[in-house]
Amino acid sequence: ASHVNLTEFSEPGIFNYSTLLLNEDKDVLYVGAREAIFELSMKNVSVKKNKVIWKVPDTHITMCIQKGKSKETDCLNYIRVLQVFDDNTLYVCGTHAFQPVCDYLSLKEFKLEEKQEDGRGKCSFDPEQSFTAVMVDGELYSGTAYNFLGSEPIISRYSPSQSLLRTEYSTSWLNEPSFVYADVIRESKNSADGEDDKIYYFFTEVSVEYEFFGKLLIPRIARVCKGDLGGQRTLQKKWTTFLKAKLVCSMPELNFVFNVVHDVFILKNEDWKETVIYAVFTSQWGNVGLSAVCAYNISSVEEVFSKGKYMQKATVEQSHTKWVRYNGIIPSPRPGACINNNNRIQNINSSLHMPDKTLQFIKDHPLLEDPVLPVGNGPRLITKDVNYTQIAVERVQALDDNVYDVIFTGTGVLHKSVIYGSEVHIIEEIQLLRYSEPIKTLLLSSQGRFLYVASDTGVVQSPIAFCEKYATCEECILARDPYCAWHLDAEACVSIIQDPVAARWSLVQSLDGDAEKCPRGKERLPKLCF
Repeated sequence: ASHVNLTEFSEPGIFNYSTLLLNEDKDVLYVGAREAIFELSMKNVSVKKNKVIWKVPDTHITMCIQKGKSKETDCLNYIRVLQVFDDNTLYVCGTHAFQPVCDYLSLKEFKLEEKQEDGRGKCSFDPEQSFTAVMVDGELYSGTAYNFLGSEPIISRYSPSQSLLRTEYSTSWLNEPSFVYADVIRESKNSADGEDDKIYYFFTEVSVEYEFFGKLLIPRIARVCKGDLGGQRTLQKKWTTFLKAKLVCSMPELNFVFNVVHDVFILKNEDWKETVIYAVFTSQWGNVGLSAVCAYNISSVEEVFSKGKYMQKATVEQSHTKWVRYNGIIPSPRPGACINNNNRIQNINSSLHMPDKTLQFIKDHPLLEDPVLPVGNGPRLITKDVNYTQIAVERVQALDDNVYDVIFTGTGVLHKSVIYGSEVHIIEEIQLLRYSEPIKTLLLSSQGRFLYVASDTGVVQSPIAFCEKYATCEECILARDPYCAWHLDAEACVSIIQDPVAARWSLVQSLDGDAEKCPRGKERLPKLCF
């Protein structure tokens, strides 16, 4: 692993820098840590612009300790939600000694507004528990546990104007899930049929559909519609559009399945239909030590959710439940579908107008039988002896005018890989953290300049490419890094992103690693001295 020029931020006595939020318009990186929120310069994270401390009152700490939690770790306030509420405000939530609380952070004074709200369903109780949240148009979508014990999983939407919309409390909806990611895909954009935006959730849960001794884990993709208002009688204040499917990442030829999803990155596109979802997986049986990255086209996701068959519970002997494909008549409108123009013609203008038949059906059949299959039917990348926990992906336009996906995956070290056709090339492995501690969060600035990595002990900012470390043209070309090219006049390896002005003809790049393109030392014209 190469040692490189990195910028770091941490403060004595403050730990768990695990929540990051980038605001590129304001040039800042917000960091949620234990009992503190920081505002750092995006171009140089060692520059601290602001800080707010958010501790738990003693009475809360006492209650937390009485419930058997640890004073040193559990009974503190871990900031887990950091989202943009509006231009001048962030919405922030913390575990608050196992009694989650949310508040508004004014960016002008960088102070909490002391408008404390109950954080249940928006933020986890337990700092160690899997959790995800995303703010969409002023509404917070979360996946977390709704109770102190962590035994009641919930996918919910909180909005200032409406009551909490949530999943049904039943194992067919959610069965001991570990949430990893949620985000919106704006499908209403230029939509001819008045389609709604979707919020997609990713998690691993205990399978209900397979016969298995012990607990078989299954990776899932679930979605809800942004316009969902719950049902009128059936599914009141519950999702009427919650549907989930299995996310497949396997090597069919070896009969090997990666069944635990750890992190997801959605590579968005101006045209939402071009969106690609990247996810990183391991196997539940850790003895193999393999990690895989699979990619999914949004069109294949859409296909499963809009046309897939549903699963149904069937009771076999001794009240043993089995899940089988539902072959009966499917009510119309299609259960779990968003409201579109077709429904509006039938005077169904919101989920509150959906017929009971449709709602009752979706309540009992949230699981689809059809799985979401990956691009190329297998992993884009497999590595041995590392368990990737984080992923970020960027599309790079190289000098050959082709576009390549560069994949950053992290454990304690960061791997940077690129896909060339059907093969994958690992460009480099970088030790970003001083102590080989796990990377908690990996963030990529969309202007493609920096990577931000958060861990328990601090935040590290790294350039996206280390072109300058390649001293010769051959090294520069053989790295096969789409960000780097050899500058003939400057005789240096430069970043084509950071220095796009360099004349194209003075740059050499060969992504198949053909060093023949390098100038032959002696054949260059001597520099004339006068």
